[in-house]
Amino acid sequence: MSEPTENGTGPAPPYSSEEAEPFMETAEAVLTCWRYSMDGVVMNGTDTLNSTTSSQAHKKRQHYSKHKNQGGSGVHRNPRALFCLYLNNPIRRACISIVEWKPFDILILMTIFANCVALGVYIPFPEDDSNTANHNLEQVEYIFLIIFTVESFLKIIAYGLVMHPSAYIRNGWNLLDFVIVVIGLFSVILEQFSHKQGDAHHMSGKPGGFDVKALRAFRVLRPLRLVSGVPSLHIVLNSIMKAMVPLLHIALLVLFVIIIYAIIGLELFIGRMHKTCFYIGSDIVSEEEPAPCAFSGHGRECHMNNTECRGKWEGPNGGITNFDNFFFAMLTVFQCITMEGWTDVLYWMQDAMGYELPWVYFVSLVIFGSFFVLNLVLGVLSGEFSKEREKAKARGDFQKLREKQQMEEDLKGYLDWITQAEDIEPEREERDERHPSLPASETTSLNTENIDDEHTNCCSLCMSKIGQTGCCRRLRRWNRAFRRKCRLAVKSVTFYWMVLILVFLNTLTIASEHYRQPEWLTQIQGYANKVLLSLFTLEMLLKLYSLGFHAYFVSFFNRFDCFVVCGGILETVLVEFHIMSPLGISVLRCVRLLRIFKVTRHWASLSNLVASLLNSMKSIASLLLLLFLFIIIFSLLGMQLFGGKFNFDETQTKRSTFDTFPQALLTVFQILTGEDWNSVMYDGIMAYGGPFFPGMLVCVYFIILFICGNYILLNVFLAIAVDNLADGDNINSKDKKGGKKSGKKDDNSVKLPNEEEHEEEEGSEESAEEEEDEEGSLPDSHLDKLAEFAPKEKVLPIPEGSAFFILSNTNPLRVGCHRLIHHHIFTNLILVFIILSSISLAAEDPIRAHSFRNHILGYFDYAFTSIFTVEILLKMTAYGAFLHKGSFCRNWFNLLDLLVVSVSLISFGIHSSAISVVKILRVLRVLRPLRAINRAKGLKHVVQCVFVAIRTIGNIMIVTTLLQFMFACIGVQLFKGKFYSCTDEAKHSPEECKGTFIVYKDGDVTHPMVRERIWHNSDFNFDNVLSGMMALFTVSTFEGWPALLYKAIDANGENVGPIYNYRVEISIFFIVYIIIIAFFMMNIFVGFVIITFRAQGEQEYKNCELDKNQRQCVEYALKAQPLHRYIPKQKFQYKVWYMVNSTGFEYIMFVLILLNTIALAMQHYEQSKPFNYAMDILNMVFTGLFTVEMVLKLIAFRPKHYFCDAWNTFDALIVVGSLVDIAVTEVNNGWHVGESSEDSSRISITFFRLFRVMRLVKLLSKGEGIRTLLWTFIKSFQALPYVALLIAMIFFIYAVIGMQTFGKIAMQDGTQINRNNNFQTFPQAVLLLFRCATGEAWQEIMLASLPGKRCDIESDFGPEEEFTCGSNFAIVYFISFFMLCAFLIINLFVAVIMDNFDYLTRDWSILGPHHLDEFKRIWSEYDPEAKGRIKHLDVVTLLRRIQPPLGFGKLCPHRVACKVMNSQIIADE
Repeated sequence: MSEPTENGTGPAPPYSSEEAEPFMETAEAVLTCWRYSMDGVVMNGTDTLNSTTSSQAHKKRQHYSKHKNQGGSGVHRNPRALFCLYLNNPIRRACISIVEWKPFDILILMTIFANCVALGVYIPFPEDDSNTANHNLEQVEYIFLIIFTVESFLKIIAYGLVMHPSAYIRNGWNLLDFVIVVIGLFSVILEQFSHKQGDAHHMSGKPGGFDVKALRAFRVLRPLRLVSGVPSLHIVLNSIMKAMVPLLHIALLVLFVIIIYAIIGLELFIGRMHKTCFYIGSDIVSEEEPAPCAFSGHGRECHMNNTECRGKWEGPNGGITNFDNFFFAMLTVFQCITMEGWTDVLYWMQDAMGYELPWVYFVSLVIFGSFFVLNLVLGVLSGEFSKEREKAKARGDFQKLREKQQMEEDLKGYLDWITQAEDIEPEREERDERHPSLPASETTSLNTENIDDEHTNCCSLCMSKIGQTGCCRRLRRWNRAFRRKCRLAVKSVTFYWMVLILVFLNTLTIASEHYRQPEWLTQIQGYANKVLLSLFTLEMLLKLYSLGFHAYFVSFFNRFDCFVVCGGILETVLVEFHIMSPLGISVLRCVRLLRIFKVTRHWASLSNLVASLLNSMKSIASLLLLLFLFIIIFSLLGMQLFGGKFNFDETQTKRSTFDTFPQALLTVFQILTGEDWNSVMYDGIMAYGGPFFPGMLVCVYFIILFICGNYILLNVFLAIAVDNLADGDNINSKDKKGGKKSGKKDDNSVKLPNEEEHEEEEGSEESAEEEEDEEGSLPDSHLDKLAEFAPKEKVLPIPEGSAFFILSNTNPLRVGCHRLIHHHIFTNLILVFIILSSISLAAEDPIRAHSFRNHILGYFDYAFTSIFTVEILLKMTAYGAFLHKGSFCRNWFNLLDLLVVSVSLISFGIHSSAISVVKILRVLRVLRPLRAINRAKGLKHVVQCVFVAIRTIGNIMIVTTLLQFMFACIGVQLFKGKFYSCTDEAKHSPEECKGTFIVYKDGDVTHPMVRERIWHNSDFNFDNVLSGMMALFTVSTFEGWPALLYKAIDANGENVGPIYNYRVEISIFFIVYIIIIAFFMMNIFVGFVIITFRAQGEQEYKNCELDKNQRQCVEYALKAQPLHRYIPKQKFQYKVWYMVNSTGFEYIMFVLILLNTIALAMQHYEQSKPFNYAMDILNMVFTGLFTVEMVLKLIAFRPKHYFCDAWNTFDALIVVGSLVDIAVTEVNNGWHVGESSEDSSRISITFFRLFRVMRLVKLLSKGEGIRTLLWTFIKSFQALPYVALLIAMIFFIYAVIGMQTFGKIAMQDGTQINRNNNFQTFPQAVLLLFRCATGEAWQEIMLASLPGKRCDIESDFGPEEEFTCGSNFAIVYFISFFMLCAFLIINLFVAVIMDNFDYLTRDWSILGPHHLDEFKRIWSEYDPEAKGRIKHLDVVTLLRRIQPPLGFGKLCPHRVACKVMNSQIIADE
């Protein structure tokens, strides 16, 4: 382009219209050309183009430059910084250019990274010792501090400090930097100052009176600055930040639950943990693992000789776990809510006070605290995350749209200019027509080609001549044809299946590897490996030849194949030439197993699933980065706090410590997964001097780490999974509606023969995906099939055809039977019998088979079975057996009935012939309660839901199992035979591990104990693939994985004992496994269940136009009745009523309840007599005041209206309870003067004590947000009964099976089957299962139920059958129960909660039923008689009291509200 001329004659346009035409093909050239011309026009200011277009162009140009500026700097700088530096000041200009220079950012990030490394390398020593490396690192720290100080200084000069919006400190990240730098400088100054002062006094190097270490801990926050450099982290962080507001409500609710339970715990369990069994006359505890006991009453008694139960024991866990005062109680309750170690506390309480009360307290705490309230956190996070992602997506779409508009505008301007140019210069055009010339670009290209021709070398000429000979031509033609054939072969289904068979064989060879395998098997595996490798190489070469390089590498699978094959070849070469040991790299062989995923190409729903997994991988990558930063920060902080301090107990080596950086990372990761986090916390507390004031503050570190990590970050994993799956769900359903035709069209278009190969491959994949969408992979497709299950109408008519070949469908007997079985009394009776027979099953005695109780229950069994047989015969008579449509056996639920009844009949038939058969049949009777499903409609719906969910989850199960299998294979390669050890840690081989050795209990030399040396394998090991998968499954449930991890770290060689911290790097295997399987796959699993249930719920309304929230609003509005408010007419009563309803009275009651709470929380163990007396007086005062409140309200409302309100009824109950409590206490104290101990009381006080605590619940009615939460809670409880019923049925069935199969195992202290945890009675079995459902060491109970266990003394075992109890069935039993409960059932809770609590994260401007409820409540204050009309003056005040979207809200000024109302009234007129 040429510059426009600067004289006034007018601009010469750079091109004529014809020359310009080629530009129209590429938009970028268009833009440059137009901008150039515009420049020319504006510079000359001529009026050749008419004035309007030039002014338009000028505006557009300004608009464009404005955009460019905005994109460029983005920082709005204040004209003045630090009151004196203006923008044109050279110092400030220099600072700005340095700070905004890209390499400067990178340099700072590198420095932060180096600083993290330096902090990690630092090794903390006990007692503040140090070494030279640490000393050098301290010096390096000063350099870092100087760099960060300089950076802050430059930024402050560039942006100013604080006064204006874009100042340095106004940005959150900068503020964090600034605080860290200031604290760093402050600590250095303090250190220097204290060294000078304290040279004489403090030779230890500790500053006088001030520990700088506390300030140093702030350095660990520096890695947080990396966040501001990664944009994708912002979405995750933003969604977490946004979720903080609704999370605060939930945090309050959790805190409330904790406080209530802590105070109840104080009342019930205070000082219970301090008695244990001592030897009489000494202070020596009689047991190895002491547990609480009881003097008298129901608790555990001391059975050993010469022992007695008495107080003065510090308590379990070194005195940390107890209910002795409010703070200990809160810590214990929080620990129980996290479901870690809650059963220990429960068992100690049962030992201390019997089995009646404690289980109610702890089980209710786990159900409320863990299952309900904490699942709310998940609901909120997932809502916020999806909202945040939608925002980011909308922002991206808007940006694209704006760019497109910009482009179109520019193009339009350019075309305008072209037309103008055509009008102006017709002569120029004519001239050009006479002398047509090629555009410059084309001519230049021709010239260059000619030059190239001249310079070609001889070789290429020779080659081209040879290529033109007939022989070569034939070769080429043959090559082309052969490639085509190869291509067809490679793409054929036979080839695909052949490759799959090879993959399968490869899998078999790898899976067949195990510990102590024979030599011939090892050789066969070696040969098979090489053969398979060569076959895979051949496959790769074939594909490369037939498809060509470019087309081959387009497919992701092909690239992966190539990587695996090359890895295999490299490994074989290295091993053959003895460059490397076969072990380290044979892990590569296992990567080949990933080829199994090739199946997905022809498996519709699986490939969809894999696609959505890969989608969520992107969001999860940024989350992993955040998680990693978080772990690093807490590890560094942990090293500062606890490094070298976990050596307080010399007798045992602690594994979860903070002594080195890798070890600290592992410990923090362990706390994140929540496994045994409480025991690490106990160690931390003991390191700081035990359960006394300063040491207890340590628990804050662990609680914050646990809450932030486990509840917030790990729930974001689940939120992302749910969000992506829901997204996939929507896309699928859209595709299904609009994609059927297009899918078929695509299918045809793909199969055109002469298309380029890689395009064809992609196309076929796409069309396959669309077909899959037609079939549907996500829940929706299965929903149609539900129609088969659902009953069409209430009563099924008698089907056509005869029953038993003799009774026609009009036969009176058959009609009578039909009428009878559909009579409601008959169906209800059968339900009652089902329930009774279930109860009789639960009442059986599993140990004494021939006891009197079992005989009686046997007769009942006969009766029930005959009743059920009669019922089935009646039904068969009415419907026919199975030959025609609609007959009895054509329905699945009827078949279930038939199976259950026939099992009972057969078990009566065979009595003694085959004991094991009878046993199995007796166990199968447990299925009886399942017959109730057929009778209850709601339950049937939930069960169908579960079936649909199981079908959809099948795919995820397959993917997870494949991954599990792959990891198990890698585990076998790494750890087979390496988990053996000797009970004497000093011996390292089976030869040495013989004889006996001496142990000193608690390091006390006066108490030696002789033990036998045994060479044993770990319970969970990797000796073959199956045991590897078993071990990994327990790891994925987070139970006991640290123990396995440290075994793996210590593993040394096959059949050789462990060496402490032999290979720490092997922990990467477990961490990767936990992140992929436990964090990611298991969460997707949960996500799928949640989405399936959502889809199921919406299924009935699929034809409805309204969404769920709108439906709820309409339902609420239709059912809502205006509230009647009672206003007394009598003058005195009205005054009382007015006082009771005033806000002042409300506040007084609120303060009273708070004071009452504080008084209750002040109790503690071993409180003095005056304190006791004061507490009793206070209790009476409060009870008196609350009684006065109740009496006043009764006067104001009259009993009839008083008891209408639920809260008032609750109040009355509590007041009466409290009065009874006072009376009972006085009676007890009257009989035994001065004693208030509970053990001597005549009437059990504990129950009435609860009434004091329940007053706190009244606080819930006061807060607005909390009230809405509660309202929704009650709503979600209405959705839960059938879910709860299903859970109860599963628990019942498993409990009865457990009693029948594991009930005879003897209870032994020190094992997992003990006095508190066994299958000997039905309630015990249910409690044990509940413990497994919360995941509390379930794998240990499973191991304790395996064969070879001691039998109970009272069970009828034969001679030499003492150790025959237990069964291999335990593995199936516990794993299936855990899978059902932990993944399916508990997620029903989550699904229901997320469904009902979506209002927490919904945009506040969307109307919800809880808004309508608030409106109804406030309206009733202005319309007490529920006439439906209020005074026009009250409308504005009413609307100001109601929050948006229905009202104006409190923040709206009165005048504005009146204006809005007036304008609306005028508009209406």
